[in-house]
Order: sequence, then structure tokens, then C-alpha cells
Amino acid sequence: MQAAAESYIGLVEVGVGLIPGGGGTKEFTLRASDAIQHNEPETIPLQNRFITIGTAKVSTSAFEAFDLGILRKGHDEISMNQSRRIADAKRSVIDIYDRGYTTPVPRSDIKVLGRSGLGMLYAGINGMYRGNYITEYDVFIAKKLAYVMCGGDLSEATLVNEQYLLNLEREAFLSLCGEKKTLERLQSVLKSGKPVRN
Repeated sequence: MQAAAESYIGLVEVGVGLIPGGGGTKEFTLRASDAIQHNEPETIPLQNRFITIGTAKVSTSAFEAFDLGILRKGHDEISMNQSRRIADAKRSVIDIYDRGYTTPVPRSDIKVLGRSGLGMLYAGINGMYRGNYITEYDVFIAKKLAYVMCGGDLSEATLVNEQYLLNLEREAFLSLCGEKKTLERLQSVLKSGKPVRN
């Protein structure tokens, strides 16, 4: 990605009653798996990325997008001058080609935490609800998001492939599209520009 320095970037679908589709949830789960460190609990990277999506955090600059895990260090670049962005992107693509780029093989080593991750995320969701920070429908959406990011109702931590996560993501996204409260939120955003809190 070649981002403008003043980009506002985020996965904000939760605000309209959906989870990020088109690979957004899968990608954040993959990045959480890659961020697991041997000397820290496995749940921390997952929890951080879950909170980023679940609270619809938006970076106030492209630099902050690196901190939120939306942009990747060593992969994505920033153009300080907005009018140079396309030229910078073209230069980067030519450079990648010259270094012998090949299409990456789909990953099959993504660690998902299953029920242990679900329990941790569900406890956090319940705490937010009991503290009156989120609505009952927000809980419903957050649980769908947690289900996808934990790889479903698996009995233990497991390695899965990208297509498995994409299938879970699509199933959750489409099921939310049929929910009355999601449709109300979408209609509110289309009519007034603001989501309704239902």
C-alpha cells in the first residue's frame, strides 16, 4: 500500500452492524498469529487486533496506522506529498518486480486459539456490556467477530489456512447482512450519515 501521510484508515464496519468482509478480519487474525511472541500470552496480539476492529478505531495518520496494525512495516509505504503518491507507488511496484516478486502461496500456518480465545474475548465483551459501553446488539456483533478471529468453536489452538478463515468471515458477514438491526444501522448511515445505536 502507498498511503498518503494524512490518511484516515480503519476497519469501521462494526459501526453499521457488520464485521470487516473481503478479507479484513482474516488478515487481522493472520497478523495476530504472526505477532505471537514466545515470552508473552498468545491472547495479547489477538486481543489488541480484536479491540481495534471491535471499537472501529481509525488512525489519524498513516503513521498511526502502523501502530494499529493496519499498515505493515517493511511492506507498506507513506507518501508525504499527496501529489507524488502515484509516482511513489509506481516506483515501488517496479522495484518489487525487479527483485523477482512472485505471488505468495496461501498461508496454512495461521494459529487460531479456539475456545480459549473465545472465552477471553467473550469475558471482555461481557465486561463492556455490563459497564454500559456497548448495546446488546453490539455484543451480538462482537461475538460473531470473536468467533471468526478465534477460528470458530475449536477445542484447542489449531493451525488453519486462509481459506478456512475467509469462509468463517463470509458466513458471519452474510448472516449479519440479514439482521434487522444491521439493516436499520445501514439505513441510518445512508440517510443521515450517522449510525443508529440500536
